[in-house]
Amino acid sequence: MAIDFEKRDGVAYITLNNPEKANILDKATSDAISEAWIELWEDRDIRCAILTGKGDRHFCGGHNLSPRPEMTEEEREMLKTQRIFWPLAGTVHGTKTGVDGRMGDHYPRVWKPVIAAVNGWAAGAGLYILLASTDIRIASAEHARFKFALLSQGWLGHGPGASLLTKQLRYIDAMKILLTDEPFDAAEALRIGLINEVVPHDQLLERAEQMARHIVTMPPVAVRMMKEFVVRFGDLPTDQAWHVQNLINTLLIQTTADGEEGRAAFNEKRPPNFTGALRKRGEVFPDIQEEDFERLDEIYRSGEF
Repeated sequence: MAIDFEKRDGVAYITLNNPEKANILDKATSDAISEAWIELWEDRDIRCAILTGKGDRHFCGGHNLSPRPEMTEEEREMLKTQRIFWPLAGTVHGTKTGVDGRMGDHYPRVWKPVIAAVNGWAAGAGLYILLASTDIRIASAEHARFKFALLSQGWLGHGPGASLLTKQLRYIDAMKILLTDEPFDAAEALRIGLINEVVPHDQLLERAEQMARHIVTMPPVAVRMMKEFVVRFGDLPTDQAWHVQNLINTLLIQTTADGEEGRAAFNEKRPPNFTGALRKRGEVFPDIQEEDFERLDEIYRSGEF
């Protein structure tokens, strides 16, 4: 099996399972993980995912860079050039779109939280998938290592790694990684803000699951819309992003039951039970009588409602 994929009590577990080949994203693995992302997206009982690699040497060592043996070098170069100008329908730069049409099936932005448990080397596409597809990152103190792994080969890479790195890190930290192409360990990754936590290797999955189990208790529609808001609209000017945020918040309050449940649980001093249930469309508000207008207008202007 290219990956192990299972679902337990609201959490999906995706494990790249090719440790003999550094858990690389070869075609079989890419196809399998694309199907897993789609199932994760569409299964409403799943509220969070954990992504890791098999073993303690590699999280993901990158792409399979080996062409088919029967191809000549000229044929390979011709097809790579063709991909620039005539990419196949349903692809992003020649990569199938999968669950997300913007960055291909290798680097999807799934609107559910994804926690990375970095068990070993994250290099090349292994680093890209961390940057593109994961929201919270926990790394093994003993085994996690990171490397951009492309400039030293003479190229920038076909994936979105450089763009995402410069968006997520300080300029100077991103440029050191990109321009030196030197590997670094979990402690350095924590210092520069690439990961959230470093834990002993034998506690890695336990800590990832602990965080996932907490997220499962949160309101599922609000959680997924918070992620979508940040990814889609986070780069807008603050006033525009705030406007979108308010529109999303109004939708959540008016068309889901979780907002009301959260307030009720707070007032009743009990744990909330968030289900993600959707509301029916309600009745039209009655016309405001003239004698009530001034009173309601005063309350509206005061903001005390």
